[in-house]
Amino acid sequence: MKISYSYVTLRYVHDVVTGEFANVGVVLYAPDQRLLEARFTISYERLNAIFLKIDNAHFRALMRYLSNRFEELSEDLRDSLKFLPVNGIVQLVRQVLPPDDSSLQWSEAGGGFTENAEETVRQLFARLVERYVRESDLPSRTDDEIARPFKAALEKKQVAQRVRQKRIEGRDYQYEFQFGWQNAVWHVYEPVSFDLMSTGSIVEKANTWLGRGMALQDSQEKFKIHFLLGEPRQPGTAKAFEHARHLLGKIPGNPQLVRENRLAEFAEEVAEKISGHDQGGT
Repeated sequence: MKISYSYVTLRYVHDVVTGEFANVGVVLYAPDQRLLEARFTISYERLNAIFLKIDNAHFRALMRYLSNRFEELSEDLRDSLKFLPVNGIVQLVRQVLPPDDSSLQWSEAGGGFTENAEETVRQLFARLVERYVRESDLPSRTDDEIARPFKAALEKKQVAQRVRQKRIEGRDYQYEFQFGWQNAVWHVYEPVSFDLMSTGSIVEKANTWLGRGMALQDSQEKFKIHFLLGEPRQPGTAKAFEHARHLLGKIPGNPQLVRENRLAEFAEEVAEKISGHDQGGT
């Protein structure tokens, strides 16, 4: 049975005079399924290639903020007794990002009919956003998808509110990690999907993280990085993933590398540590 849906794209408008823009996200609304799903890219390199001089840390933080806000709004809609008709998507997205004169602007709404709304939003995201990224850099699973089991486990243990984004600042570089909490030091957790199309992209992504870790080592704050690793599924990528893990291990501070099959268990361990700290432990 087909259901109606509507969608909008989120545009990064580089120059309001010329109208130059690039799509950086898609939001789909299917009221018959009470589904509101948003997907945003964190590939600032693509914007840099088009427009130059994009603030990496600010862009990633903003995209993650929007993802989190839409997750909250989606949960509210699922629990609500009242919901807007299919053409109410503009009203919904403006609750998260109202119209203004900033560089992020919503497109006009589109729509149609589908038998699978979740598959439709994946297709829209691939067609309207990811098609402009080099194929070898496209993940089969995004960093945010790798983070979902970890985040869900923290929510189940009712400690998710104690974990927040944390910006670590070095002398010449700063980076905002997706999850962080503090006891004697800051523990920061970052999902990294190596489920990429080519072995070269896998190693290069790890090498980028090695450089990032080196640039943060002179931070005034004490911190420890915990990487939540999404493993590659493409045939012939096992060796590249091994090289990637070795590169991550070279980051100062002895980062922890958490394999995908341990994510749920690891999240429970983190939750216990947070609970213990809140109750007066260390």
